[in-house]
Amino acid sequence: MFAAYAARIDRDQPLSGLELGERPEPQARPGWTTVNVKAASLNHHDLWSLRGVGLGEESLPMILGCDAAGIDEDGNEVVLHSVIGQSGHGVGPKEPRSILTERYQGTFAEKVTVPSWNLLPKPKELSFQEAACLPTAWLTAYRMLFTNAGVRPGDSVLVQGAGGGVATAAIALGAAAGLRMLATSRDEAKRARAVELGAESAYEPGERLPRRVDAVIETVGAATWSHSVKSLKPGGTLVISGATSGPNPKAAELNRIFFLELKVVGSTMGGKDELEDLLSFCAARGVRPVIDSVLPLDRAREGFEKMAGGDLFGKVVLTV
Repeated sequence: MFAAYAARIDRDQPLSGLELGERPEPQARPGWTTVNVKAASLNHHDLWSLRGVGLGEESLPMILGCDAAGIDEDGNEVVLHSVIGQSGHGVGPKEPRSILTERYQGTFAEKVTVPSWNLLPKPKELSFQEAACLPTAWLTAYRMLFTNAGVRPGDSVLVQGAGGGVATAAIALGAAAGLRMLATSRDEAKRARAVELGAESAYEPGERLPRRVDAVIETVGAATWSHSVKSLKPGGTLVISGATSGPNPKAAELNRIFFLELKVVGSTMGGKDELEDLLSFCAARGVRPVIDSVLPLDRAREGFEKMAGGDLFGKVVLTV
């Protein structure tokens, strides 16, 4: 079957390890189901995999891709939950949880196999392309907002780095849930798009806000950390799920954190129940993932290059 896979690890030039070509079809195994992939979406996790983060040389070649929607062996339209081993279904009792492509072949292929427990029905209201955007970036944003930030309708939330998958999802989900969303971006066009998505206003990174916020959604890391901390009300919450600009900010702002009793909460992905709620929320409220571009699988390299260059707003989707 045709697939996009990591053939080599290169920390400095990750795309040099990306190959497109034939790979073996997945083997049947007890408790697992093979899905014919209709659409899959890119995440920064895929670039990090090519750099060797979470993926070792011993596991190569590894088909990339965490997210997908498709048709299972019984003809059902399904969405994949990409965290394997979280429930114990389909794996050994001592196996730690992992994301597809860390231990198991991923979704950038004509077929993928996952534990049957990891499949959820695709709502009829969502297309395969839309549904394929949800299980990683959008699920991460959903958990950050509604599980870890502790916000309620009417609260204000700052999203750093509008344009990225998680940030874009957070703006759209928060606005649909009645939160007062603010956003930052270095790019004027992306700031305008954030407002179109539902943000009340958008600012340049580091720009002083008109008021402090109840929570900050942080995925940028070092470059925006100080601004995130300074933007919070006393008792506010900073939720972080990534650090695309690096993990070591120049100033940790510890004095401000303890004096204002701020909360810093780490957040990673989300559970199957949260993905089920996210699918239902999008179907019921008319929220749809923002798709930057749709490419056939054999043009996956273009999608990787677009994501690596940061020249996107929303998700890149690959169709099979």
